[in-house]
Amino acid sequence: MEFTASQIAELAGGRIEGNPDAKVSSFCKIEEGKEGSITFLSNPKYTHYLYDTKASIVLVNDDLELEQSVATTLIRVPNAYETVAKLLQFYESMKPKKTGINPLAFISPTAKVGENCYVGAFSYIGEGVTIGPGCQIYPNAYIGDGVEVGNDCIIYPHATIYHGCRLGNRVTLHAGSVIGADGFGFAPNADGYDKIPQIGIVTIEDDVEIGANTCVDRSTMGSTYVRKGVKLDNLVQIAHNTDIGSNTVMSAQVGVAGSTKVGEWCMFGGQVGVAGHITIGDKVMLGAQSGANGSIDSNQTLIGTPPQQPRSFFKQAAISRRLPEIYKQVNQLQKEIQEIKQKIESNE
Repeated sequence: MEFTASQIAELAGGRIEGNPDAKVSSFCKIEEGKEGSITFLSNPKYTHYLYDTKASIVLVNDDLELEQSVATTLIRVPNAYETVAKLLQFYESMKPKKTGINPLAFISPTAKVGENCYVGAFSYIGEGVTIGPGCQIYPNAYIGDGVEVGNDCIIYPHATIYHGCRLGNRVTLHAGSVIGADGFGFAPNADGYDKIPQIGIVTIEDDVEIGANTCVDRSTMGSTYVRKGVKLDNLVQIAHNTDIGSNTVMSAQVGVAGSTKVGEWCMFGGQVGVAGHITIGDKVMLGAQSGANGSIDSNQTLIGTPPQQPRSFFKQAAISRRLPEIYKQVNQLQKEIQEIKQKIESNE
């Protein structure tokens, strides 16, 4: 597929500076630009690439001020990053989708598969499963008994959905993700541990994307919830009985312990750890490697363990770097004080 700068500007609501007939057929990074490709500039750190890039078209923010002339065609938009995301979505939607059921797939006679679905080889669809129209079930995916899958979902290879779980519409499960494994429930006894049966399910609402090798555990009773619009990165652990609020995003290696409620529009950086049985409010931003061991009110940006305001955290970090020097100074002061005491005592 090939598009001109004029067509892209019309689609994106942008303003052209340069050749309106410039043509592109692919995307690229600005530092790896080549003729016939389109890229974008949103981070000021990459501005210097704009003057040398070979990309035919570059999306830039309206307020960008040029320091020198450029050879490429610019399309100015209110938000270049947001615009390129929409263009990528449009580009992806233009790709033809696979349809049809591979004869090597297993589908239970009691399962219902909607129209225009693709079911790849060696995938398994259990008893009583319902799958909405337009879904893509890739090879070696496993969908257990009684699972409900909405419309236009994508289940990538080796993703596993345990029995009874429910997926809404437009849910994406990446390779190796596991939905509905048993929650980590064991009761200690004199001889070891008694397993607590996990008889609940996982409910994933509409427009959720779950990364590769991410696990969402089924609840002890009732349901673990991943609400509408949530995005989970690779290698995230969501424990049993949790409730992840709508439009919350979590980076790689985040772990949320059991029975915790996370609010809406939260953002957790990589390796954030959240203790169990607490409540995180709405629009809470936790920096990478933060450890939340207690409830947090809404509308806060925090970092560290326990989480604290960034200014306080960085101030403590700066002091921590000086601890060896401070330790030496304290020792020297103690020595000097001791010497003064000895002189005073000798003069008495």
